[in-house]
Amino acid sequence: MQLNNIVIISGPSGVGEDSVIEGLRTTTAINRVVTTTTRAPRKEEKEGHPYSFISKEEFEQKIKDGEMVEWAKQYNGNFYGVTKEELQRVNDLEGVGVWKIEYQGVITAKKLFPEIKAILLSAESLEVLEERIRSRGEVSDKFVAERIQYTQEWLKHVDIYDYTVINKQGLLRETIQEVVDILRKEQYL
Repeated sequence: MQLNNIVIISGPSGVGEDSVIEGLRTTTAINRVVTTTTRAPRKEEKEGHPYSFISKEEFEQKIKDGEMVEWAKQYNGNFYGVTKEELQRVNDLEGVGVWKIEYQGVITAKKLFPEIKAILLSAESLEVLEERIRSRGEVSDKFVAERIQYTQEWLKHVDIYDYTVINKQGLLRETIQEVVDILRKEQYL
């Protein structure tokens, strides 16, 4: 499978990937690659937006059957991954396909699809990320510490990305424009 119109947008918790991806919709036709996960949906989420939700047993079966292009077990103990069928679906659509994955997935994707471009979204500092995570609602100190520890591990792998974009607090529109400029430069648009 050759991925002609799919770009990776990736970043640790709190950097604003979903906000940037949704903002891209104002300038271009965006088709999200729907990740499959074993975690429970949050109250604002529904099947297919932003994830496909299945049991751990179903996920493990998809791995055994060779249906997953990439997958990982994350800090929260849940599996996340993308099926071959989903990548093909998005690749066949008009517009830009956006694949939101974490760094382990980027490593796998770059091995499987060397032509794919990956954009790392980041924040100005770990302190800003911590503030953003805490602002999401009632979160424990343990939860925040796990996210920050995972982010520190993530930041050891910035060399796998083709571009880095800093999503500065209060400057979302500028961040979106910077991503659009990258998509134009790489001829996705």
